[in-house]
Amino acid sequence: MTFRRVANPDRPLRVVQVGAGGMGQAWLRNVAENPDVELVGIVDLSPAAAEAGAAVAGDPAIPTSTDLGELLSRVEADAILDITVPVAHHPVTTDALFRGLPVLGEKPAAQTVAEALSLAAAAEVTGELFMVSQSRRYNDQLVALKQQAGQLGDVGLVTTEFAKAPHFGGFREQMDNVLLLDMAIHPFDSVRYLLDREPLSVYCESFNPSWSWYRGDAAATAVFEFTGGARYVYTGSWCAPGHETSWNGSWRVSGAAGTALWSGDDAPTIDVPDGPAAEAGAFESVGSDITGSLASFVRALRTGETPDGEVHGNVMSLAMVEAAIESKDAGRRILLDDVLERALAEALAAEARDDVRDRLANWGSVRRALGEVRQAV
Repeated sequence: MTFRRVANPDRPLRVVQVGAGGMGQAWLRNVAENPDVELVGIVDLSPAAAEAGAAVAGDPAIPTSTDLGELLSRVEADAILDITVPVAHHPVTTDALFRGLPVLGEKPAAQTVAEALSLAAAAEVTGELFMVSQSRRYNDQLVALKQQAGQLGDVGLVTTEFAKAPHFGGFREQMDNVLLLDMAIHPFDSVRYLLDREPLSVYCESFNPSWSWYRGDAAATAVFEFTGGARYVYTGSWCAPGHETSWNGSWRVSGAAGTALWSGDDAPTIDVPDGPAAEAGAFESVGSDITGSLASFVRALRTGETPDGEVHGNVMSLAMVEAAIESKDAGRRILLDDVLERALAEALAAEARDDVRDRLANWGSVRRALGEVRQAV
């Protein structure tokens, strides 16, 4: 698959942002700080939120609307930023793609793996880029850790410990599986990048500590098997006051030749007992968090370079979350292929567009389809 590049890469990318809530305002500030992007409109179900977003973006005169189609009839846009709640990701992104507009969307790609597969097929049918902002991949320390992992020989075990105690208030404190759904996708996605391998299975347990201020489970441990036999162990809690970790978690990568450590906040370190570890090689900065995501999206549309977070490469991270939740509910090990194939069946049954359904039906194996398209883009 190839995606359409912008016709004029020398001028700023004109974007319409859908969603102007709390995270939406962070993105509006992000857009305002990027000279390669021009905000030409804001859409939100709340007119007041859209108008407030225009003020945050630094120009109260920016056109706003409660309807994407209506706004696009008044402004010229090159791309859409989908910063809506997860339940809205599928309809908003599908609408944009079939209007001929590429999309950069907040994680997760969609509410479910089935909806994410539908969006991947829609991107294929339209030839438009759909990139998920898996923002914690945009971290130079993580890139350095990947370089160090390459010096460890065969990597057998990666662990992440995550311990935070935020009092968010609002919807998070009422969510089911709050840690797995809202936070764990970040390290799950990061370990796929780190290992450059894909998950095969998971066994997970979750629970809610007696002192938790969350309604749903705020603590979990998951053990994933990856291709090549490596294991990834994630242990996290969102109600763990005292000695808190970084928001990125605390990482250990163990291989045949030694170990690399990353606090999540500082440069990673490496220990190779039987020989000197090479210095980390020079690399171009990937940026930081959503700033890096936006820059990568613009670069992709100008050059045709496949960005981290392109939907076909991102689906498996969401599948890891869905598989972990299924495992803790079932009390047994879950195969990722079973999750993917069941999601495909669900996507086919729910798909409203004939062209997207036909594309999904022609995929055969989901894992093979995702991998083949990733290699082709």
